Amino acid sequence: MATMSSSKFPSRVLLPLILLLLAASADHRTPGAYAAALPITRPGCPDKCGDVLIPFPFGIGSGCFLQGFEVTCNNTFTPPRAFITNRELDDPSAKWPYGGVFQDVAEIVYLTGNSEDSKPSSSKTVSVPLELFSISVADNQARGYGAISSDCTTATAEHLYKYQGTVFDSYADAPDGTFLLSASGNVLIGVGNSVEPVLTQRVGATSSFWASCVSKGTGYLQLPANGSCGGRGCCQTPVAEEAVADSRRAFSVALYPRNDGDPAQVACNYGMLVEKNWYNFSTTDMNGYETLPKRFPRGIPFVMDFAIRNSGACPAQGQLPPAGYACVSDNSYCANATNGLGYVCKCSHNYEGNPYFKVGCQDINECEHPEKYRCDGICKNKPGDYDCLCKAGMKGDAKKGNCTEKFPTAAKAVVGGFGEVYKGIVGDEIVAVKKPINGSILENDQFANEVIIQSQVIHRNIVRLIGCCLDVDIPMLVYEFLSNGSLDDILHSNNMGPLNLDARLKIAAESADGLAYMHSKTSTKILHGDVKPANILLDDNMLPKISDFGISRLIPRDKEHAASVIGDMSYMDPVYLQTGLLTEKSDVYSFGVVLLELISRKKATHSDNYKLVNSYLEDHKKGKKSTELFDKDIAAEGDLEILDSIAVLAVECLNLDVDQRPAMTEVAHRLLMLYQSRSS
Repeated sequence: MATMSSSKFPSRVLLPLILLLLAASADHRTPGAYAAALPITRPGCPDKCGDVLIPFPFGIGSGCFLQGFEVTCNNTFTPPRAFITNRELDDPSAKWPYGGVFQDVAEIVYLTGNSEDSKPSSSKTVSVPLELFSISVADNQARGYGAISSDCTTATAEHLYKYQGTVFDSYADAPDGTFLLSASGNVLIGVGNSVEPVLTQRVGATSSFWASCVSKGTGYLQLPANGSCGGRGCCQTPVAEEAVADSRRAFSVALYPRNDGDPAQVACNYGMLVEKNWYNFSTTDMNGYETLPKRFPRGIPFVMDFAIRNSGACPAQGQLPPAGYACVSDNSYCANATNGLGYVCKCSHNYEGNPYFKVGCQDINECEHPEKYRCDGICKNKPGDYDCLCKAGMKGDAKKGNCTEKFPTAAKAVVGGFGEVYKGIVGDEIVAVKKPINGSILENDQFANEVIIQSQVIHRNIVRLIGCCLDVDIPMLVYEFLSNGSLDDILHSNNMGPLNLDARLKIAAESADGLAYMHSKTSTKILHGDVKPANILLDDNMLPKISDFGISRLIPRDKEHAASVIGDMSYMDPVYLQTGLLTEKSDVYSFGVVLLELISRKKATHSDNYKLVNSYLEDHKKGKKSTELFDKDIAAEGDLEILDSIAVLAVECLNLDVDQRPAMTEVAHRLLMLYQSRSS
């Protein structure tokens, strides 16, 4: 191979085009505006009771809470438990101005099997404070443990009926109280062989109907099943907003007796108001005596909305806030409560924390959360927002992910896995010049490997190596220049244009022919190892050429090759990934993914759990055509048969049984036949 001296490559004609790692070593995630954890309560106040965080305006102890938000931490439990303070339970004469929450749990013993037609032989009612499960200032919600209503057979002639009622206490200057039932956050559930739970509003001795559902466990062909709450052993119904718009201050869960079941088989029926999506029905909950309460001895969680109720709505724009206004953070705003009267406080956009005290809302460092705040470039945080700039050599909007190279596609030479690429001139010919970035051992090995591989191949569909420069500090490879960039550019860049089916078939057939030549028509079998659209380049006439042989392998014809796993995970053969055994069928698998990209114009990515590949494989498994997955630009009625044929071929290439994959020569032949059928 000819060696080109550096004198033939004056620096003035080597124009840098792609600086792959220019910004890679820079720390583009700037430090946040704060390092310590955000405070959640007033200084010197407990921020936790047992496992429950207590954020302000809630608090434990004098001076630690706003009125109506006092929490009692009961340290007799291990770990301690948090309860909403209700002074009336301790001292009925006390005037607690903004109310608390408590539960009435009644126990009634009936002497017959039907509580609807008989009088109780005994009854008792106890009032207990509500235990808190969790508090979210951001959502303006608290979760508490609610009791379970039950109707249990205790003997042949009697049964024990328990029902629970919850009261959100309120007073004249805060008629809604601090807490109200969240209709959207809860569902009514019944569990049992024959049960109809009823959710009612309870005001004094008066009740009004809200919602109910019916569950049966026997007498149906379909038996109760774990996880299913559709009326067989378990029923559920939402709590409609309009049904409780004015009636969220007290509720109870009662049970209509439905003794058409066999009490010998099912000892108890249950009813409960519970947080939506929390309860997972188990058929064992239907069996035994008080099985469900024993499973959840502290109760079941339900959701309450809270708000500042004693100051009316948010102040109008330009109006001074009232005395005791709660939204005190500099970076907060007021929002009217969506449940009852009053208002809630929120941190401003791009701030987080607790808006109920001065330093509570602090700037979010968006650069530290790329999964939530997109930046496909250099991220810099600033108060209330962030800047996102395209990397050097790129232009566009990095926040939207559309940075593109400042140099047009026609001026690119994308030769792939390592090094910087330059456009150069040798005599009258424009060439692409590639050199390693820093001369690492890995790059030197790839450099030598690429020279060895390309010195053995001459094919119209493989990039031509013109020569190499060795009498310079860093050796360089010189290739033919391909003006249309890579297939990846054509399919997926922001500047992509129309690409008809004929052009795609030609690219597929000729690329396959180049790979088939490497596998079977050279003196030594060549495995590419990194087949993907970025390594298929296109010349002026859209003729495809396989490129980038830095990790390719020369293999004796009767051998397979064990190698360290290198290449693009989005196109990698899973069998090679597991075994490290590289064969020509590994290239076949990767080419199958390329075919799917060609007909769908969707990019295969490892990060989305191989969605593109799995979609086609699922359709094939179900015997379903993949019509909806085809690129709409080529999915004309008369072309669907050819597209189906390409999809079938791609799926064969993706077979996890390596022996069932077609050889690349067969792939090339079948694609050529499809292409010729279009032109005949």
